[in-house]
Amino acid sequence: MYYGILGILAIFGIHRMVLVVLYWRSRKRVAVEPAPPEEWPLVTVQLPLYNEMYVARRLIDAVCEIDYPRERLEIQVLDDSTDETRQIVADAVARQADLGVPIRHLHREDRTGFKAGALEAGLKQTKASLVAVFDADFLPSKDFLRRTVPYFSDPGIGMVQARWDHLNREFSLLTRIQAIFLDGHFVIEHTARNRSGCFFNFNGTAGIWRRQAIEQAGGWQHDTLTEDLDLSYRSQMAGWRFLYLPDLLVPAELPVEINGFKSQQYRWAKGSIQTGRKLLRRIFAADLPWRVKAEAAVHLTNNVSYLLMVVLALLVFPAMVLRRGSSIELLLLIDLPLFLAATVSVLVFYSASQIAGGRNWRRSLRWLPALMGLGIGLSLSNSAAVLSGFRQRGGEFVRTPKFSIVERADGWKPKRYRAGRSMTLLLEVVFALYFIACFAFAAWDGMWASLPFLFLFLQGYSYIVLLSLLEGFSRGGGSPPPSTQEAQMLGLTVRE
Repeated sequence: MYYGILGILAIFGIHRMVLVVLYWRSRKRVAVEPAPPEEWPLVTVQLPLYNEMYVARRLIDAVCEIDYPRERLEIQVLDDSTDETRQIVADAVARQADLGVPIRHLHREDRTGFKAGALEAGLKQTKASLVAVFDADFLPSKDFLRRTVPYFSDPGIGMVQARWDHLNREFSLLTRIQAIFLDGHFVIEHTARNRSGCFFNFNGTAGIWRRQAIEQAGGWQHDTLTEDLDLSYRSQMAGWRFLYLPDLLVPAELPVEINGFKSQQYRWAKGSIQTGRKLLRRIFAADLPWRVKAEAAVHLTNNVSYLLMVVLALLVFPAMVLRRGSSIELLLLIDLPLFLAATVSVLVFYSASQIAGGRNWRRSLRWLPALMGLGIGLSLSNSAAVLSGFRQRGGEFVRTPKFSIVERADGWKPKRYRAGRSMTLLLEVVFALYFIACFAFAAWDGMWASLPFLFLFLQGYSYIVLLSLLEGFSRGGGSPPPSTQEAQMLGLTVRE
């Protein structure tokens, strides 16, 4: 069982290496930017919000600065908020409307369908042929539409996706690791898939759709927690082509609290499994090249690796103890290749993303052991998500709290929003203690070759537990209302 699981994880590792190769082969295959259209099409920019009091105004102001003919633009603030965000949005929209910006505040009392429901409701209230979407924590540049809209002169293009950048990459170790995680996805995966002719997905924000591509695919649906991934695959199966622009960066705020990050990862993991359950049979039955089907299968099922990682975590130490007397030839012939394929591939993949992204990859190397540990530490929470995704359709869309964090000096702990404590925390404590004991025994027994591997598991589960406990102790319970000073900063009415 140990070798079997390690072998499957090695296959996922080899797949990462294949994506790196595809990226390097196609890195110079850049899309030629078309000439601006003689008449700019009507574009609706949708801003789905739910209780985002710290970032809502920042988003609205940034979108209202976009350089595009005003008579061809409409901005919809799709506001499902139930707290002070509603007032902040109403004031910001009124101020921009007075300045002549074509902006509307659409508030729903019923959150049916969550984000997908809000986007669908907004689509019914516009006749625009193109629809751009930005989440609450994103800051699009002024030239976003002028750089993306011309590509729709190709009638086969259904969606154009920009690359995520990060406002608070240097805020903490957690945000640095998240940034590298996302760089791997946006720099390597998206580019490799798009330029090799495979399917890739809209990321829920920082992209622009052709309305017809949404409608012909069946519209926004909320039977998965990743409505963006679901619609992307349905649209591409309907014959629409997608385009990725890695040089068009749209910065956003990374989660700064561990529970918010885990909640986000849980939603993505569960939603991808739900999307796989929903669409893989249709993908395999479709008239598509085998490589497109194979890549889609790996893409939609790769979160199963978290389940395998949990089982591997339970087996790794007993397997090491039982194989203490194994010959060095066996270790070099079987264990070493599987270990390298399953683990070193991660280092190569994320190092390549830093090189390709133009970052100081030597400096980034110091964070890669922590990145591997965090990936292991997430395995229990994401395994729970995978199991839930196999059992359940849809579910509650739990949004990730954002606090308008940009600089390292920006505070977030006294602010109102927070993610709920993870239901897997107790198990993570047990796994951390288990690997402390395993590491101590291996050191006592002289199993020196096992220590680096055991340390990855030890640091991963311990880091998750430590951050969770520190956040709990520092913030106490409940969500405090905004303070008088904070309310005044946000422009809220203060009642003593």
